[in-house]
Amino acid sequence: MLRIKHSIALDRFTVRLTLTSGDVVERDLEALLWGPVFEPLQRDPARFRALSVEAGTVVWPDGADIDPDTLIWGGPVPTDPVARPPRFLRLTSPGAATA
Repeated sequence: MLRIKHSIALDRFTVRLTLTSGDVVERDLEALLWGPVFEPLQRDPARFRALSVEAGTVVWPDGADIDPDTLIWGGPVPTDPVARPPRFLRLTSPGAATA
């Protein structure tokens, strides 16, 4: 199972993730950061940059986290066992449009 081993915040809401496979990917998380749990991260760039990795996913000190498969694949894990995650991905959230 592919998971996140290391993370670093880049500019705005973009993160660079090192995966357990050794792949390094970048993800734009802006569209995922909606709702009450993510409001502090949206308002305060320093809070957003305080991310770390626990249990294979990105977490923040206030307890917010994002599903690792969403971060790695942009959704469910592909059925192709040799699939590699895209290097760059701007993640989207269908729920953000209704919030």
